[in-house]
Amino acid sequence: MHFLPFIIQGMNTKNAYIITGPTASGKSNFAHDLARRVNGAIINCDSVQIYRGIENISASPFAGRAITDEIDGVPYRLFSVFNLDKQISVADYIKMAREQYDDVIAHGFVPIFVGGTGYYINGLVNGIAEIPEISTDNRRRARELVACDISAARAMVPGCIATDPQRIARAIEVFYETGQHLSAWQKMPRVGAITPTPFRILINPPIDELRTRIASRIPQMISGGAVAEAEYILKNNFDPRRAIGAEQLCAYLRGEISRDAAIENWIIKTNQYAKRQRTWFKTQFFADLTINHIPNRDDLDLII
Repeated sequence: MHFLPFIIQGMNTKNAYIITGPTASGKSNFAHDLARRVNGAIINCDSVQIYRGIENISASPFAGRAITDEIDGVPYRLFSVFNLDKQISVADYIKMAREQYDDVIAHGFVPIFVGGTGYYINGLVNGIAEIPEISTDNRRRARELVACDISAARAMVPGCIATDPQRIARAIEVFYETGQHLSAWQKMPRVGAITPTPFRILINPPIDELRTRIASRIPQMISGGAVAEAEYILKNNFDPRRAIGAEQLCAYLRGEISRDAAIENWIIKTNQYAKRQRTWFKTQFFADLTINHIPNRDDLDLII
């Protein structure tokens, strides 16, 4: 598809942007509005929205719309590109993100990374350790161990605080392949960072405002097609733990909990995730600009 760049004059446009913040902070809409103002292209930086079939559950920009390579004339990259059984490491993501970054620039657009996945953002800003490629056999062994006994899997990884099965499996497969723990590799020189570093924007509204937005949008997500997506997960025997909301809806569809309990648990888990995100941003992310409210047009004018 051919995109017609927007006509822009007199703007102080940055080379690239990273827009991040906790879930439900309004970053996706803000990134889209910024893209329209600066001739930008959106590159996904969310580890769940990269999967297809769960657009409502993941609060993807493509929820309720056809999956294409643009929205309202703005190019969108790395959204809904993989089935849920595909395992994506940080190294995989950084490689794809760099390719999209180069392609976006080659087509005359400003790259705008948007998402709240901290380990993706850290890789974009600081690079990643150059870990050897993992064999199919070791990747399978790691996934099988996590699926059979996640507690035993975590015990294999010194100092592991991760709860995401995919991240635990990644640490184990690296150990199987190299004989060294992931923590040792992470201390080695890093590669793959975006240079120059994109202009970093953190959207971080008050926690009470986030809780209100989370509580109001989850019922809307269910009405918008999230239940059908959970049915799709069960039908294909995908792991529902891949996305917050999927596990709760699948439990509801299996008759294990009520619909109201599924909604309540989804809200609780999302609030807990938002809290973890806020902690990460506070300790691990240096923002060039922090917006401490739901972003608006005035914020766009300030950036531009």
